[in-house]
Amino acid sequence: MQQLPLGVRLADRAVFESFLPARNTEALAHARRAADGEAGLTWFCGPSGAGKTHLLQAICAAAGRARRTAYLPLGELAGLGADVLGGLAELDCVALDDLQAIVGRSEWERALFTLVREFAERGRPLVLADEHPPALIGWSLADLGSRCAAAAVFQLRALDEAEQQQALQLRARLRGLELPEDTSRWLQRRFPRDMRLLYELLDTLDEAALAAQRRLTVPFIREVLARRGRA
Repeated sequence: MQQLPLGVRLADRAVFESFLPARNTEALAHARRAADGEAGLTWFCGPSGAGKTHLLQAICAAAGRARRTAYLPLGELAGLGADVLGGLAELDCVALDDLQAIVGRSEWERALFTLVREFAERGRPLVLADEHPPALIGWSLADLGSRCAAAAVFQLRALDEAEQQQALQLRARLRGLELPEDTSRWLQRRFPRDMRLLYELLDTLDEAALAAQRRLTVPFIREVLARRGRA
C-alpha cells in the first residue's frame, strides 16, 4: 500500500471491496466517485464504528493508484499543529479524518478553510469526516462552517447485528478465512459490537490461525484470547 505523508499508512484491508454497504449504499457510491476524481467537497459523519475511516482510506487507496493522495487522521496528528495541512493543496485527493479533534481551534480552522477553498478552485476531491454533520458543529470560523455545510453530506448508519455478521463474513472471505457462523456470533456476544474492534480481533485471529494452522473455532479463539489476556 502506498506510503503517505507524515508516515501515515493506509490499512491494507480498508478498501471498497471489504466495505459492506448495507444501508450506506449512497455513501459508498459517492466515495467511489470521489476516488475517481468526480466529486468535490464531501463530508461523512456518523458514530464510531460506522465506517467513516474505512471509506476515507478506501478512497485514498483507490485514487492513489493513479494520483497523489493523502489520508490524515487528525485525532493522531492534531498535536503537530495546523502546519500539517500545509502543502496538501498540491495533491489530487485528500481525506481528513476525525475533524472533531481540531474544530473550534482558530489556527486549524483557518488552515482548513484555505485548503477547502484551494481544492474547490482546482475541482479536486477533499473528503472530511466527523461524528456530526457540519450544520451541528460549533465552528469558530463562520465562513468555514458555511463551506462545509454546502458539501455533499452523508450520514453513515452503524451496522445492526445481522449486518455485522455479513461484514465479518465478507472480511474473512477476502482474507481467505473460513469464519463459521457460530464463531462470528460468539465474537459478537463476547465483545462490544463495534466494527473497528471486531475487525481488529479478526486480524489477530487470522495471524494466530495462520501460525497454528488451525480453523477459527470457538475453542481456538478462546485459547488465543486467553494467551493475550482478552478472554
